[in-house]
Amino acid sequence: MSARIGTTAKARLSLVLGGARSGKSAYAEGLITAHPPPWIYIATSEVRAGDSEMRQRIALHQSRRGDQWRLIEEPLALAQTLARLPQDGPVLIDCLTLWLSNVMLAECALPKDAEGELDRHCDELVAALARPRGPWVVVSNEVGQGIVPDNALARRFRDEIGRLNQRVAALAHDVFYVTAGLPQRLK
Repeated sequence: MSARIGTTAKARLSLVLGGARSGKSAYAEGLITAHPPPWIYIATSEVRAGDSEMRQRIALHQSRRGDQWRLIEEPLALAQTLARLPQDGPVLIDCLTLWLSNVMLAECALPKDAEGELDRHCDELVAALARPRGPWVVVSNEVGQGIVPDNALARRFRDEIGRLNQRVAALAHDVFYVTAGLPQRLK
């Protein structure tokens, strides 16, 4: 498959989708470590006060990675962080689901006249992902296969992550779906 216009031969965007605890992050890490280090890991999670369960999840992810990984924690300004990355470096972004949740929660704190902030953030991110400067792997949850959420915010989140996943999948050179630790190539 040829590289996208405006990218180098090494520039490639891959999307890894799956449910919670499906093995998607471990699979994505394997895609990145197939390239020479150093590897950049962009973590979008944000630990809120008293959230010991999230700290345990983060510790599990960290235990799989060695010191050849460079960690960047970026819960909101993901597009701007991607723009500052070095050329040709392998990058893992884990994950779009938490990033979108962070952006939506930040949007809730904005005045009502700031509508459109979520769309702006998503548009900026998609534009940045359209120009990978190395092997970039993006992880995201597939959340639309369960029950319909019982509240408006959760339904909006489900819809927004579904739309964002579709946009990133359309850009990606490779798309994988991981279930029970088993990857399936979709594209």
